[in-house]
Amino acid sequence: MSAKLKKLAVWKFASCDGCQLSVLDLEDELLLLTEKIHIAYFPEASSKYEKGPYDLSLVEGSVTTAHDAKRILDIRKDSKFLVTIGACATAGGIQALRNFSDVREFTQTVYAHPEYIDTLEHSKPISAYIPVDYELRGCPVNKYQLLEVVTAFLSQKKPAIPDESVCMECKRKGTICVVVAQKKACLGPVTHAGCGALCPGYQRACFGCYGPKENANTHELARQFEQLGETRADLLRLFRSFNALAPAFEQQGKKYE
Repeated sequence: MSAKLKKLAVWKFASCDGCQLSVLDLEDELLLLTEKIHIAYFPEASSKYEKGPYDLSLVEGSVTTAHDAKRILDIRKDSKFLVTIGACATAGGIQALRNFSDVREFTQTVYAHPEYIDTLEHSKPISAYIPVDYELRGCPVNKYQLLEVVTAFLSQKKPAIPDESVCMECKRKGTICVVVAQKKACLGPVTHAGCGALCPGYQRACFGCYGPKENANTHELARQFEQLGETRADLLRLFRSFNALAPAFEQQGKKYE
């Protein structure tokens, strides 16, 4: 391996692997990156394993077991720069819904032998355990935003990912607002862009897959939804989904418990 190549590692914790597939989905771009980056560890793509230290680590998934709580500490020590990718790694993901209930009840309902399940009571994002250099949100992440993060790392600059809402993507595509036209409870005004306004494009409300944008005014948006007739139970479900532990969504959700 050339000394000029940066060592990349891609790690998986509790997740669906969707964000790792976004890395592989780069295809042609990934081939070009190999001129600058050496993939030292990426089980989704290869069984080859090289020990650290690593110049850049991409971490997918949330911490849900005691073993993973220890493993992420070791990964941080071995990584010069660490980026969390996706809703699970940045905000706990769907599995963080356990935090608002009794995990023992869940395991007893789902598994024939729950006594074999060794899991933490809470599922937490990676940043709850270690310092994170950058967070890239999404469920899954936008592959072009991911490419921007990696190239920005190589250029030693801040990733040029604008903090705008899904509403901006709707406007650029000429998509009719589902809140105005259909009175639907859409999280687009407070959700970070990156999906291309996929759901509104099919006349469905935004579910908040990309997490809250900076300074998201969830309180005022929820108040507007209440005026549209949404119940407390509806609003609780709205803010507790893919990014249940993202602070803006978590705080708003608690108001409807």
